Amino acid sequence: MVTFLAGGTGTPKLLDGAEPVFDPAETTVVANTGDDVELGGHLVCPDVDTVLFHGGGVLDTETWWGIADDTTATHEELHRLADAAGFDEGPRYLDDDAQTAGRDIARWRRFSGVAEFMEIGDRDRAVHITRTSLLDEGHSLTEVTGTLADAFGLDVELLPMSDDPVATIVHTEEGPMHFQEYWVHRRAEPAVTDVEFRGASSATPTSDVREALSEPVVVGPSNPVTSLGPMLAMVEFADALASTPVVAVSPFVEDEVFSGPAAELMAGVGREPSTAGVAAAYPFADAFVLDEADGTDLDRPVVRTDTRIDGPDDAERVARAAATALAEVA
Repeated sequence: MVTFLAGGTGTPKLLDGAEPVFDPAETTVVANTGDDVELGGHLVCPDVDTVLFHGGGVLDTETWWGIADDTTATHEELHRLADAAGFDEGPRYLDDDAQTAGRDIARWRRFSGVAEFMEIGDRDRAVHITRTSLLDEGHSLTEVTGTLADAFGLDVELLPMSDDPVATIVHTEEGPMHFQEYWVHRRAEPAVTDVEFRGASSATPTSDVREALSEPVVVGPSNPVTSLGPMLAMVEFADALASTPVVAVSPFVEDEVFSGPAAELMAGVGREPSTAGVAAAYPFADAFVLDEADGTDLDRPVVRTDTRIDGPDDAERVARAAATALAEVA
């Protein structure tokens, strides 16, 4: 049995070639939900959905977001209506009182659907409508995710990190903003001064997640701050990782990051944006997979390979390196 921690695109890319190495029937994926937003009344779970769509064979692997060849008629009509009404472009947060009102899963991540700032495809939207409606019927996010995983025919077990809401709030020189505003709308332009995981102090991993964390864990080459940070901000989650074998794949080659805003976010929270900084952020990791060109000297076992993942063959190579590292520490 093995558990992958998934956030952003790093772990889904790794899972793209993991099947020959890790039996899907004995694999659990725990996905970050700190990036979730409620947009126009529908709960969007980007990191959950990337794994969901990838496992279902429909993920757009050009963008690693949304469903391939999806139409966007509803999204386009939302923008036409907003333009006709004279509304400004960009995220429209609901009032403060509304941010924690309504369904329990809402917490400081609720946006109006007017001039929708995230492009949601039509088939993609059907998933969010189904998810939100099942939540409103009284099902937990874990139960709903399981239902959707069955609908997409996933071979692995997919779990959200918690049934409690956690919101990743990026504090910038221009003020605080939800991670999706920072990354999707602002393209990571504002300088980061801190990152907050709002709600994490009262959030807990589910019993399913705690059971998954009792197995050996692989942390994919994800952003340590916003992909793993919301999970680690839950005390029970961090404690569980300290008590189980963990192998982490660095998203850096020394001080060069493969993709995304990891460097800016790590610098913003006072961590060195490098493989050494990742190791410092992951004191629970028993071993690391580093790129063969990464000469960083760590105080834990290291397996080196070419860690760039551009397709299933690359992913299988990195997965085999992770399995080798696990064998050393498990």
